[in-house]
Amino acid sequence: MTVAFDTHQRLSILIHAASKVGKSTLSSTAPKPILVLDAEGSWRFIGLRKTYWDPNTGPPPTWDGSWDACIVTVSEWDTVQQVYRWITQYQTPFVSIVVDSITEIQRRCRQNLVGSEAMKIADWGVILSRMDGVIRGFRDLALRPELAVRCVLFIAESRQSNASGKWVPYMQGQIQTSLPYWVDICGYLYPDWITDANGQPTQEVRRLWIGPHQQWESGERVQGRLGHVLTIDRPTNGSTGGDVEDWMKIVFGVTTPVASVENHGVNEMLEG
Repeated sequence: MTVAFDTHQRLSILIHAASKVGKSTLSSTAPKPILVLDAEGSWRFIGLRKTYWDPNTGPPPTWDGSWDACIVTVSEWDTVQQVYRWITQYQTPFVSIVVDSITEIQRRCRQNLVGSEAMKIADWGVILSRMDGVIRGFRDLALRPELAVRCVLFIAESRQSNASGKWVPYMQGQIQTSLPYWVDICGYLYPDWITDANGQPTQEVRRLWIGPHQQWESGERVQGRLGHVLTIDRPTNGSTGGDVEDWMKIVFGVTTPVASVENHGVNEMLEG
């Protein structure tokens, strides 16, 4: 059963990772109903009950319990802006908002501005200003008590920084450095295995590292309530799981489903 989080029980999360690791699948475990800005088409394969919304033709659908995720296909930059207008000016039912991915949306912003022409220095300033406004604006939706939003989740590609050598969210410009500071949790998602008593890998899982690390950008300001690493089991067929919602329960003391929190390999990972 979906938890009705209080107005002060709100969380913003950034997840970055390599391609096809499971970022979209993990974001689908946020509290329902979810609004998804899908710029990559990955939500076609997510096993939730879905409905679709074109924000250029009218208001969002009413949540009648027949769907879990409302998908907005983002093929143009204007669509992102139109979604934001509806959410801030209209009473919507969405408890979670997923932006998937901000890396691709930044590319759409660039294409909208210059098309196929070469970028100029002034153009980069405009793009960075627009993306700054969009990311902060969507994040702040979880801070406005008059809105139903309790969770905002940003998905980003990951790349290795030439300056630090760390794996960081793939964004152009200074936003790459600032972005992790704007959210409550910044996590790096990677595949791993659970080993049996003989040390043999027997169960494939995903792990979201949110503690400090030398090799990738990560961190949290939830007072260590989730530990350094979160383990995401492969969901059963026909289900996506409830990992993000469970983490919110732990952070805000709603309940303590300890099975979803694990410090497996913390010492080894910190040393790595």
